[in-house]
Amino acid sequence: MFGFNMFENVGRPFKTQYRCYSVSMLPGNERQDVEKGGKIIMPPSALDQLSRLNIVYPMLFKLTNKKTDRMTHSGVLEFVADEGKIYLPYWLMRNLLLEEGGLVQVESASLPVATYSKFQPQASDFLDITNPKAVLENALRSFACLTTGDIVAIKYNKKDYELLVMETKPGKAVSIIECDMSVEFDAPVGYKEPERQLPHQPLESEDMSIDSADLAVDRFVAFQGSGHRLDGKKKRTETKSSNILQSTYTRGIPNYEYKKGKITFIRAPKPVDKTQEGENSEPQFEAFSGAGQPLRRKGHKGLQK
Repeated sequence: MFGFNMFENVGRPFKTQYRCYSVSMLPGNERQDVEKGGKIIMPPSALDQLSRLNIVYPMLFKLTNKKTDRMTHSGVLEFVADEGKIYLPYWLMRNLLLEEGGLVQVESASLPVATYSKFQPQASDFLDITNPKAVLENALRSFACLTTGDIVAIKYNKKDYELLVMETKPGKAVSIIECDMSVEFDAPVGYKEPERQLPHQPLESEDMSIDSADLAVDRFVAFQGSGHRLDGKKKRTETKSSNILQSTYTRGIPNYEYKKGKITFIRAPKPVDKTQEGENSEPQFEAFSGAGQPLRRKGHKGLQK
């Protein structure tokens, strides 16, 4: 009646307490890859125990500090720690309010795959990064999961940046391994948007008059030099029209007498020929008016043979 598979293989959770230490206390060479990520180092006995349990991969763990009732989640990087000890990134120890050698409870966990997350930089210098989403995406490759309320630390261009995990979907703790997650950023802590300065609008009580001395300032006038025609014709004599135009209209100064619905066309007065008024005019330039000299003169006899 009884077979070998009469009982189902019911999964049992992994739940153990360890003494926790920061990565800087790990024996051997310095491990920067552990410090900048979100994974822990556990002892070999934990791997032996996990292999006997029906756990869900990837291995994710819930870390709890019972004294302060602080909780977070992480993945595992290696199983090379001393027995009874685990090594955590320093930012994880700060989130759990743990000291060197403090007790932490490690429990296996199964988290949903992330679809959305929102971060808030803890300093305004994070805005100096040209492409923050690409930098964050590259940094999160060293993480296995995210927990709402944690302050994660990422490193970029030899500088550390702290980001508060404000929101995660579909749960307060999510797995970010092989997921398609949309990311948003909130305004950094202490950031103030620059105030927009509106253009100054003069009041009716303000004096709208302009001194005549301001209008008399020398201004650049294009093509104001004198010229001559190549066909020998007299060029149009310069009149007072340009001076009259400058006195009636100056570029860059608004017309304070403008009224709504009225269009003003500014035209120069018709030039007046000074020669018709009997004024003494200067001699006009004539092209090619000089006398020519032939190369061979008349009466010149060539060399006789």
